[in-house]
Amino acid sequence: MKQIAELLAPAGSVETMYAAFAAGADAVYIGGSRFGARAYADNAESESLLDAIDYAHLHGKKLYLTVNTLLKEQEMDELYEYLLPFYRQGLDAVIVQDFGVFRRVREWFPDLAIHASTQMIMSGELSAEKLKELGATRIVTPRELSLNEIRSIHKSCDLEIESFVHGALCYCYSGQCLFSSIAGGRSGNRGRCAQPCRMAYSVEQNGKVILPQQKGYILSPKDLCTIEILPKLIEAGVYSLKIEGRMKKPEYTAGVVSIYRKYLDRYLANPKAPYRVSEADKKHLLGLFNRKGFTDGYYTRHNGTSMITYTAPDFRAGEDVFLEKIRTDYIGTKLKENIKGTVKIYQGKPAILSVTAAAACEDGHAGEMKEKEVTVSAGMVQEAKSRPLTKEAIQKQMEKLGDTDFSWESLMIETDEASFCPVGVLNELRRAGVQSIKDELLKVWHRESVISGETFKEKAQKTVTDVQGLALIWHASAETKEQFEVLLSQDWISQVTIDSHICEPDQYEKFVQKAHQAGKMCFLYLPKVFRQENEPWYLEHKEIISAAGFDGILASTPEAWLFAQKYLLPGKVSADHSLYSWNTQAAKELSSWGNQYRTLSVELNRKELEASADLTSELIVYGRLPMMVSAQCICKNTIGCKKKPVELTLVDRMRNRFPVKNNCRECYNVIYNSLPLSLADQWLSVRTLSLRSVRLSFTTETQTQMEEVLAVYKELAKTGKTSAKLENITRGHYKRGAE
Repeated sequence: MKQIAELLAPAGSVETMYAAFAAGADAVYIGGSRFGARAYADNAESESLLDAIDYAHLHGKKLYLTVNTLLKEQEMDELYEYLLPFYRQGLDAVIVQDFGVFRRVREWFPDLAIHASTQMIMSGELSAEKLKELGATRIVTPRELSLNEIRSIHKSCDLEIESFVHGALCYCYSGQCLFSSIAGGRSGNRGRCAQPCRMAYSVEQNGKVILPQQKGYILSPKDLCTIEILPKLIEAGVYSLKIEGRMKKPEYTAGVVSIYRKYLDRYLANPKAPYRVSEADKKHLLGLFNRKGFTDGYYTRHNGTSMITYTAPDFRAGEDVFLEKIRTDYIGTKLKENIKGTVKIYQGKPAILSVTAAAACEDGHAGEMKEKEVTVSAGMVQEAKSRPLTKEAIQKQMEKLGDTDFSWESLMIETDEASFCPVGVLNELRRAGVQSIKDELLKVWHRESVISGETFKEKAQKTVTDVQGLALIWHASAETKEQFEVLLSQDWISQVTIDSHICEPDQYEKFVQKAHQAGKMCFLYLPKVFRQENEPWYLEHKEIISAAGFDGILASTPEAWLFAQKYLLPGKVSADHSLYSWNTQAAKELSSWGNQYRTLSVELNRKELEASADLTSELIVYGRLPMMVSAQCICKNTIGCKKKPVELTLVDRMRNRFPVKNNCRECYNVIYNSLPLSLADQWLSVRTLSLRSVRLSFTTETQTQMEEVLAVYKELAKTGKTSAKLENITRGHYKRGAE
């Protein structure tokens, strides 16, 4: 029978993996030395990771490798050689964020399972179906999805669903956070998040403090704990119950696993029985780690004050007695597999050892157990000159399995008791038998590589295009009606994009007509987060949107892109910078969907942009970048839900001021950078990039601020240079790049 649920544990090190398996985890996810989203964990080096894969399989467990960061162009050629040894060893799956990595893994290793990382923000049925089409076997849902949304995905698609059940909650939608990257150069998309969400901020409205900094841990969620709703998660369709915490100690992982194992087994044994978690076990979980208590997350609510710490998210150590029990029972404990053996010692013949062990079915997955048997021999048994070798002496020597993966269930000794066999021969026999049965048990998982990575390496250098004489589209986006009106008067701007919340849908056509009358293309910008719970509203208005005359749609996430392609404007959908294409393989994947054009990442530097850019790409050259897109609402969590847009300001300890906007229709917040990006003074190098268009992204600007910016860029558009200079701006990653 297929396993109903999997308990998946974090392993920041091989030692933590041992503890997790000893405590009852079915599988672990672990990072290697490259490309993992926890760059500062004690990640395994290649040799120890190869041994870890074997260890997992010997004991009926699974190991998933995190390859869940975005890769730069030059890193893609290193990926095959990095993954190949793990693939050969029998790696169970890779967890992937980057569409380019996804594309390559599927080509190189067709039989290797791919799990779509939560960083992909695959938030609905359409994106789940797309992942299945691309060859994924599992989707890791965003933490923000409700039980109803997960249930709907499960019913529509037979992909395995993995969801977080315990551990830290990010304030931002995973994959949509640029705060650490833009503010400090450490990108969450590269596994190097500096956790600015755990810092204190004051909140202001119209210059007045509405939340002081001492109570300003407004971006710091409590830790997730779903032990009390575990049955609901499984019944909604969650197969893999994922514990967060690759940066935490083995004691934490083992302790959390042991408690979830207890209640998962209890539920699976009798799903209809009353389900109750003891107060003692809740206390144990709190003692292992918590930030001002626990929350059961977004599964039964959209957001709220009960999920936020508000004061410093400090940690108080737990119960010494429970922690000592965890250390005694699980830390440093390795699992042992039972084997049966028969030793034959007869003079004039080689010493013989036969070993049998239960093995998983031939496809390498848990199922009906079969027995495997190996027979080895060593030396030549001699006639005893004085004292013959007794059964007891043979038994004593052969039982010394030490630090191997096995223990004897039974060991039979056959001997004529008139023979002599040196201890060294018996040791050799024992070692050979243990190694042979291990090799036999692992043989079903080990693979041969079937494709050479050389087949997929780019054979030629990228063609350098002389772009100086090519027409460049000047594009500007607006989030308010006032901004849109200002843009209409700019004859050098040939494309405008309006935010979907700029007006009600029945007014879209008027905006499009105004843009067309001004000689401009007009695009519609879908919400920065697009979830299944939001789709009914857009389906209700799809005829109005489709008939409004838009020249295209700009989408920020896979779900938004796929929805627009299917229901709104097929063939006229483009990707914003948060639908990532850091490398040419990711760009090719988006192109294969029918993507019209793509916006280059704001985390790449000039050299990296050159490697990624082509004549279907756009570069943002001005705008306040969205630092966080969150299901939480700072307005609701400070002054209460107003059910209308309210602009607030987040202020850090250095007095940097970050504008905050709330989107009420889809119920999410956007926190913008304190300084707008501007590449006006870098124009000469920008213009040498292969680009379809450049974009001015207007978000919080007043008419006066817009006019100052537009004057600078108009001069650039007309003459290729500018005499004016914008103050209080940042060049973002254009010079430095993301770590």
